[in-house]
Amino acid sequence: MKLLKEMKLWKKIFRPRQGWDIDETGFEEDDWEKIENDRKEWNIHDREQRSEYIKDSVDRIREAQEELKNLTFEYGKVTSYLKDMEEIEALPEEERKELNASAEKIQELENRRGVYLEKKNRMSDEKYHQMERMEEDAETGCRKLMETEDYQNLIRKDMSRLDGEKHAYLYRKDELKGIIADAKGMAVICSVALVVCYVVLFTLKYALRMDIQLGFLLVTGLAALVIVLVFLKYTDSVKELKRVEKGINRIIMLHNRVKIRYVNNTNLLDYLYMKYQVKSAKEFQSLWEKYKVEKEERRRYREAELELDECQRELLNILKCYQVKDPAIWLHQTAAILDNKEMVEIRHGLIIRRQSLRKRIDYNREMIVEKTKGEMKELAQSYPQYAGEIPPL
Repeated sequence: MKLLKEMKLWKKIFRPRQGWDIDETGFEEDDWEKIENDRKEWNIHDREQRSEYIKDSVDRIREAQEELKNLTFEYGKVTSYLKDMEEIEALPEEERKELNASAEKIQELENRRGVYLEKKNRMSDEKYHQMERMEEDAETGCRKLMETEDYQNLIRKDMSRLDGEKHAYLYRKDELKGIIADAKGMAVICSVALVVCYVVLFTLKYALRMDIQLGFLLVTGLAALVIVLVFLKYTDSVKELKRVEKGINRIIMLHNRVKIRYVNNTNLLDYLYMKYQVKSAKEFQSLWEKYKVEKEERRRYREAELELDECQRELLNILKCYQVKDPAIWLHQTAAILDNKEMVEIRHGLIIRRQSLRKRIDYNREMIVEKTKGEMKELAQSYPQYAGEIPPL
């Protein structure tokens, strides 16, 4: 936004007057490569303009020479690479077989290494080193953790069973207390009813002179039978109540023992979870299995790395024997050694790069250095009085 505002302001300040026709579409990028340095536009006799002209020319030459130095170095590298390719392609059949065998081995080892590096579900280094520290007692720890969890489940089942039995006993206790209370009530009612019957019978005998012997026997026998039944019910309930209360006490005692085991086992589980940094035995078992697979894969990867280093040194020694100047590059270009199409593609790219470098070298040497030096020489010849101000180029 700031740049747009500045451009608008610039257009307002430098707005062309009427009659001035500026064709903004007439510029061509081809002209941008041409160096404009017409000395006619400079007042050579003016000390300030002359110094600025000479300084600009000298800076341009030095910058171009530095660029030439870098370009020449890069051009030499590309040319050397092309010559190395020619040396490799010109190898006799036996030597080429040896070179190809070494390149194939390197490519195979790199593929094996790539399979491991591209694996998605790899263990993190943190988890791997954690399991590595616990490797000696991991099997024992995993088994102990599983046993502790199984024991915890058994304790929970025992706790649930004891809770169920306790509630059943308490319910039966309440029932028995109700039966005992009912038996006492029945005894009282039977006693009151017996007294009432006796009063009625004696009233009938003495008031109405009736024979109550049969009624007396019936009432007495019935009362005796009811009282006996109530008494038996009462005594059975009392005995059962005592057994129930003993059972409740026994359950409470067992419940307390199981609670102690539950607390101790829970604390042990928490400690094991904290020790092995897991949330369950299943997770620990999964980590342990993954660790064993990961350990084997890392071992194979390290072996492949060591073997790859050895094969790379072997390839370097082979290439050095065949006058290859930059053998290290071919460590990462084994596909080109084995596949001629790949070699052709690389050569084509290098040739294009070298042509581009040649063009830039010619441009900096001819269009900048030589042309600017010619201008300085012409300046010294045209104005010998100022020749001393021109530094050696």
